[in-house]
Amino acid sequence: MLLPTEVLLGLLIPFAGTTLGSSTVFFMRGKLSRQIERALQGFAAGVMVAASVWSLLVPAMDEAADLGRLAFAPAAVGFWLGTLLLLALDHAIPHLHLGEDAPEGPRTRLARTTLMVLAVTLHNIPEGMAVGVVLAGWMEGTTSITYAAALSLAIGIAIQNFPEGAIISLPLHAEGTSKGRSFLGGFASGVVEPLGALLTIAFAHLLVPWLPYLLGLAAGAMVYVVVEELVPEMAEGEHSHVGVVMFALGFTLMMALDVALG
Repeated sequence: MLLPTEVLLGLLIPFAGTTLGSSTVFFMRGKLSRQIERALQGFAAGVMVAASVWSLLVPAMDEAADLGRLAFAPAAVGFWLGTLLLLALDHAIPHLHLGEDAPEGPRTRLARTTLMVLAVTLHNIPEGMAVGVVLAGWMEGTTSITYAAALSLAIGIAIQNFPEGAIISLPLHAEGTSKGRSFLGGFASGVVEPLGALLTIAFAHLLVPWLPYLLGLAAGAMVYVVVEELVPEMAEGEHSHVGVVMFALGFTLMMALDVALG
């Protein structure tokens, strides 16, 4: 399948964010301070929540406008499906969150560094879904999704992927992994995004009738990651407001991008 340049751009922009973030391991020394980690996690959470609302749930309800007062129903059903999907993956895939000692999911003998990469990979699944669903909707000519809106979502996710790439590559290096392998760990965690989006686009013509549900599903999956992972991590330890302030900044930036470009 030959993809339009616009679609390729939408696929590669978020991945570029992760790659650039992971490359910080080559010119930053040591481990990120706890305050910086909180700031980055709060920022990423704000972007993801705003993207879930403005880029996914609102278009989902617009697509179902012919249902009248029940226009929220497909988005709500999809939201719950996304939540349950990530809950299932959380239990099915072994992974280790930043700052924790005990891994989650099935017992495994995988190395600690591999489990950390899997945690971020799991985090990136809903972001790839979101980009793929929005691009698929645009390709099929749905009235509620413009290319500008799809591009704003891709840019917003790329912005929050940059700190994510750094959050995985720098701790890997701090634990003794070489800079090259640490970069590859961050790089690999982001591969799932364009692959997942590409798979969604491949079935675009089949998915369009279910678009409101799929947009809601992507939103539910993203909010699950925020509540289950990012918010607890940014609030862990000594009390600080930096995560909350950066959450507000990330939310505002993503909201502005969606409205200004959409």
